[in-house]
Amino acid sequence: MSSPFPSLISPYAAQVDQETFSWLRASRMIVDHAELERYREAAYGHLGARTYPYAPYDALRLVTDWCVWLFAFDDAFCESDRRAAEIARALPQLLAVLDDSETGTPVEDPFARAMRDIVGRVGAAGDADQLDRWRTVTKDYLFAQVWEAANREDAVVPTYGDYVFMRRRTGAMLTVFALVDVATGHALTPGEWRHPSVRAITECANDVVVWDNDLLSYAKERDGVNAGNNLVSVLARDGDRSVQNAMDQIGRMRDQAVARMLSLRAELAGQGSEAVTAYVRGLEHWVSGSVAYSLTSTRYTRAWKGTTLPIRGEHN
Repeated sequence: MSSPFPSLISPYAAQVDQETFSWLRASRMIVDHAELERYREAAYGHLGARTYPYAPYDALRLVTDWCVWLFAFDDAFCESDRRAAEIARALPQLLAVLDDSETGTPVEDPFARAMRDIVGRVGAAGDADQLDRWRTVTKDYLFAQVWEAANREDAVVPTYGDYVFMRRRTGAMLTVFALVDVATGHALTPGEWRHPSVRAITECANDVVVWDNDLLSYAKERDGVNAGNNLVSVLARDGDRSVQNAMDQIGRMRDQAVARMLSLRAELAGQGSEAVTAYVRGLEHWVSGSVAYSLTSTRYTRAWKGTTLPIRGEHN
């Protein structure tokens, strides 16, 4: 699993890792001591430090805290046996917080309280367009979790077309990409965000990161309730392939997506926009940084130990 993009790490990595863990513990999204220890060992601050290595300290804390919120929500709602209806009933408080963080209405749910904190900080760090953009894709992410839960509930392995379309939403990558220009300090205009080539390179980066994640996660997911919501399972079922052949196919797909990113980068460079150039580099750091982090994180490496299943195909 390779990347042609530079792999850097922020000088704030250790500090942000400690402070983000303290933020998580204070949020009470996770209260089990053993689970908290797993989060501490996973060192999620290093994910933020690798995927936003250019970010100033305050911005890095913001994006890393948001990544940890996503991991905590994923573990509590998406990697569990929660039913689709149960997740749907959890949405009103979250959506209310996304729509208005200043109502003063008491929020009981710890995930909603932590999200209110993030919403306020995104609003303070970015402009109104950036906040609205992030809110919109975060709502898409939340609604997509109901679809994924319905698959788990009915033991459905989705079709290839449905899975690729929905994985661009269930993976939450658009929510972290929407914070790239907040972290760079060079805001994309609405026209730049909607530009066809910007949308295309965003989609390619999204695919690369979530497909890499499916490969890396398969060892820990293959025997769990969420096994069907993985591209390895989808391709194995859709094309009557072996697991190894499915992994090899994902390797070829991600290499094609990386090649398209390189082509689109050259095209977008011609726009002469500092914000677009910084955003494209931010996407590239996400591709390289997520690989560098995931290959060493206990979130993934612990699941590989003792497995005889190949984790990476020959093309990765």
